[in-house]
Amino acid sequence: MDFTIPDLMAHFNALLWPMLRISALLVAAPIFSLRALNLRVRILLALSLTWLVYPLHTWPQIDPLSGDGLLEVGNQLMIGLLMGLILQVVTSAIVVAGQSIANAIGLSMATMIDPNMGNVPVLSQFLLVMATLIFVGLGGHALLLNLVVESFTTLPIGKSLVADVAWRQLIAWSSMLFLGAVLTALPVMVALLFINIGLGVATRAAPSLNIFSVGFPAMIFAGFGVLVLALPSIGARIQWLWMQGFLQVRTLVGLT
Repeated sequence: MDFTIPDLMAHFNALLWPMLRISALLVAAPIFSLRALNLRVRILLALSLTWLVYPLHTWPQIDPLSGDGLLEVGNQLMIGLLMGLILQVVTSAIVVAGQSIANAIGLSMATMIDPNMGNVPVLSQFLLVMATLIFVGLGGHALLLNLVVESFTTLPIGKSLVADVAWRQLIAWSSMLFLGAVLTALPVMVALLFINIGLGVATRAAPSLNIFSVGFPAMIFAGFGVLVLALPSIGARIQWLWMQGFLQVRTLVGLT
């Protein structure tokens, strides 16, 4: 079978639109945006997904170098980035929860360099690893790829998403960054608050007691003990945050 240059350009222009949305999602989504997945792996994954999605729909012929084409390029990139950004709110909430717990225990100075999140406490690193395992255990990677495939049905090429409704939903969901962090760290922080009150009473009753030599080791020891006991509830809260994130993505692409 012979292909002419116009036929090849038509197929390339049609293949470009799903490629843009899928590539933008892989850049912003959790796990897929990690530096452990280098650029070559992301490009190969995006090409594979695009090749699988391409026969499922009829793609419009839009010149990407025209005014409408450039607008559609930005629209497809924005759809993929918004889908990934919604789930990144959950990741940020977990980092803030780890920072709050570390400050309460007294480990705010124990930090390490994370190439993905920057300079964050060790407890945030631990919670991020835990959240990643929960994400994979839930099949979040498969759910996310399924959502981006179904989004081509509810949001076909040419239908604009960047509207006031999408931005309002994103701003409203961003409050979960703080609410999710508080809900995740609340068991440990409340328990440590009562321990602090007890240390304050003991210091008041015995002024000669050196609070620095007794309080810091007691807070660290008690903090790790409370954290171990609270891990099941923290894991359940992280699972709830992931599910809420997926519901937000489904609402964004019009699946609910």
